[in-house]
Amino acid sequence: MRKTLIGILAVLAVCLWVEASPPQDKPEKIDLGVAHRIRSEAFGTHSKVMDSAFYLTDVLGPRLTGSPEAKAAAEWTVKKLTEWGLANARMEPWGGGGTFGRGWSCTRFVAMMKEPGFQPIIGFARPWSPGTDGDVTGEAVLAVITTPEEMEQWRGKLKGKIVLSAAPHADELPVTPLAVRLTDAELAAAALAPDPISGNPSSLPLGFNRGAPAGGARGGTPAAGGRGAAGRGGRGGGGFQATLNKFLKEEGVLVMVTPGSGAADGGTIMGQSAGSQNPDQEGPPPSVAIANEHYNRIARLLEKNIKVTLEFDIQTKFTEPADSYNITAEIPGADPNAGLVMVGGHFDSWTGGTGATDNGAGSVVAMETMRILKSLNLKMPRTVRIALWTGEEQGILGSRAYVREHFADPTDMKPKPEHAKLSAYYNLDNGSGKIRGIYMQDNDQLRPIFEAWLEPFQDLGATTLTIRNTGSTDHVSFDAVGLPAFQFIQDPLDYGSRTHHSNMDVYDRLQPNDLEQASAIMAWFAYNTASRPDMLPRKPMPQPGAGRGGRGGGRGQ
Repeated sequence: MRKTLIGILAVLAVCLWVEASPPQDKPEKIDLGVAHRIRSEAFGTHSKVMDSAFYLTDVLGPRLTGSPEAKAAAEWTVKKLTEWGLANARMEPWGGGGTFGRGWSCTRFVAMMKEPGFQPIIGFARPWSPGTDGDVTGEAVLAVITTPEEMEQWRGKLKGKIVLSAAPHADELPVTPLAVRLTDAELAAAALAPDPISGNPSSLPLGFNRGAPAGGARGGTPAAGGRGAAGRGGRGGGGFQATLNKFLKEEGVLVMVTPGSGAADGGTIMGQSAGSQNPDQEGPPPSVAIANEHYNRIARLLEKNIKVTLEFDIQTKFTEPADSYNITAEIPGADPNAGLVMVGGHFDSWTGGTGATDNGAGSVVAMETMRILKSLNLKMPRTVRIALWTGEEQGILGSRAYVREHFADPTDMKPKPEHAKLSAYYNLDNGSGKIRGIYMQDNDQLRPIFEAWLEPFQDLGATTLTIRNTGSTDHVSFDAVGLPAFQFIQDPLDYGSRTHHSNMDVYDRLQPNDLEQASAIMAWFAYNTASRPDMLPRKPMPQPGAGRGGRGGGRGQ
């Protein structure tokens, strides 16, 4: 009897425990039929991603924020999205009466060595520097000026000179491939959480700089006008740099010449702005970046006291300060109260190339995502909205302005009505490489959801979830105000070694199969986010002023 009673009590206890325990989360439901349809539309003859890339790069060229070229490309994009049947396609202004600053474009660039012998020079004019006002010829001089004392040493010696502004360096023989894909070991390591004490000091995208020469990392070097120079590529220009610019112009320097961002070789030039888009700040003299090999030859000749004469003919054009534009369009959801999903990437570029991998690739993948979803006529409760940003290269300005306008200002963190409606924003901005997974941006709640979504695409190489953050692009603007926002993990290819902010950032460096794969996966994530019953889970709302829409990440970056 005692044993029987004990057994009955044990059974009752188990039953009570089961009844009192919270129900387990239901497994994430996915529609493999839709996955198959998306794959079929994204690949082969149906795909339009390379057609879009051709027009955005070969036809329309670079898209420097504020330039006439960027506006023309935006107008073409709005027209194309409208042709595909998207609603509300438009250029949404930001900048508040021209606070971004002046536009700039280059319409002519000729460079050559005349003495001791003729040589054409590979190079380009650096944004927000003036032209030469016709053909100019002058003697080259190596004058590295980094302090007021060095500036005084050159006073009265630079009139009519063409100044090499940085010390030469010897290029190392490349012994690693220019283009690489992430290995299984690298992806497995990325899937592990970083050490909670030391973290991961790198703020680069996964695999970004593997195989790249030193100095080819994201943003280049300050000497080449990288994000550390002149206030994030041109918004600065104060302090010593402004003093130096004024000195060089007063001294009568004809042209300033810099090498192509440190260690890029083979005619690849990584370089960004020379001055500021702010017309109130002191601008530089005409400024160019040239191939390291050509720069080093000139410097070696000068070191041997051999006269070098250079010739430049540079024409540039400034346009008056005006609003810049983000590009938006929508596929309206079946339920106007269900909220929205966003996809995108930055639309602007630098001017050495045609902005193909940075970030024409992300722009055309987001466009193709919308085309796929619209072509398949998928019924989704939530609206899907594309947003292509300008001002990213100057400090993610376009997306920050959009987030402040639509969702919340990180300085006060007071949500606006649309803040509660956004389920997720998906961003692509690490070149032409295929998607290998996604950064969960420190949101552990997403793991079972994203695992289910990645499973049908594992045979295409998309396998990896990482809790780590990544920064330095437009999803950070959303994350900074507590919105779910994500960047995909991509194969680095030759992004860090050859194309990022360089004259080699052109259509030829785009990989069609990779962009088709990325389009399929972004479309699949957008579809699932727009169709699932619940919004994606969120992290706690940050404290006011904690993020400020900056460029950094968080845990692990």
